[in-house]
Amino acid sequence: MVMGLSMAAVTVPPCMVSAQQPAAPGAIVVGSAAPDATLRTLDGATVSLRQQIAGRPALLEFWATWCSTCAELEPSIRAVSSKYRDQLAVVGVAVATNQSPARVKSYVAKHRLPGLHLFDADGAARDAFGAPGTSYVVVINRAGTVVYIGIGGTQDLDRAVEKALLP
Repeated sequence: MVMGLSMAAVTVPPCMVSAQQPAAPGAIVVGSAAPDATLRTLDGATVSLRQQIAGRPALLEFWATWCSTCAELEPSIRAVSSKYRDQLAVVGVAVATNQSPARVKSYVAKHRLPGLHLFDADGAARDAFGAPGTSYVVVINRAGTVVYIGIGGTQDLDRAVEKALLP
């Protein structure tokens, strides 16, 4: 033990949760139906996540402007967004922790993030999906079934999306 430092007092920021962490209580699993949630657009309108996906395969990322592993994941999200442009809905679900819709909107514009970005003001999507932290990715096929769940800055999103595109 380092003098003055108790391991019990050390907390890990949500964006640093390991891919090997056990599932959060209420977490969805591969093969389950993707839940719906009510979110806000970055301009404040209320929308249904299911309606925004509209029966298309989708990649959802729970993220934050302050999350370093989310930034590490951005090139992979750009790549699948570009490669599967007409076949995949890419949805960024911005968590409300330490950020506002205005801050998210500014970040999205500055970094030219692809896809639709929504704000999880009250944690409804986080709770519905059992998201254990940021950089949490869920891929859903057109039938609404979860085909991939991952967390962290290095994920094989191309392979995950290919699973969603299977007939």
